[in-house]
Amino acid sequence: MIGKLKGTVDEIDEDHCIIDVHGVGYVAYCPARTLAALPGRGEAAVLFIETYVREDMIRLYGFATVLEREWFRLLQNNVQGVGAKVALAVLSTLSPSELANAIALRDIAMVARAPGVGKKVAERIVTELKSKAPAFAGDASGTIGFKQEIGEGVAPAPIADAISALTNLGYSRDMAANAVAAAMKAAGEDADAAKLIRLGLKELAR
Repeated sequence: MIGKLKGTVDEIDEDHCIIDVHGVGYVAYCPARTLAALPGRGEAAVLFIETYVREDMIRLYGFATVLEREWFRLLQNNVQGVGAKVALAVLSTLSPSELANAIALRDIAMVARAPGVGKKVAERIVTELKSKAPAFAGDASGTIGFKQEIGEGVAPAPIADAISALTNLGYSRDMAANAVAAAMKAAGEDADAAKLIRLGLKELAR
């Protein structure tokens, strides 16, 4: 099984690329975000690979990071109705951290932005992966866990009130959650809503 390709870019197409490894061209199907981040033709590139072997074909899927590949696996292995095509569409639209944020905040509309992902599939993704998002959020796992409390309506009242106030001022729910998470680190868990809002606004103004 192929787990990684290290070579030079030979071709970049709409949904795949060809990586030349010592004269052998490997076709890898990739999320649009991965393809957009590849260097120019003839330049060095590394892709982390998920290999699918079937009776009638062998197909390689390529990703810029190991975390991106893990989300590709996670989406298909844990969500009914999500195959490789839908998983690629989701990862073409959202980065791993954005996807983890959307799941933690139960932001179905954000996940549904991916082409071919309707509201029902997006809702399944958010529901089935809510317990797994922190483990696959990269460096933001602590903040993601905090956001899950917000998304599930179990966060303390001052936190929920601060989030609500910031979103009413026009900030996105994700931006507001990030700002309040940073405010809590500075103010402590006993801070009231007014203090969290004030410190959150300072974070957003940076």
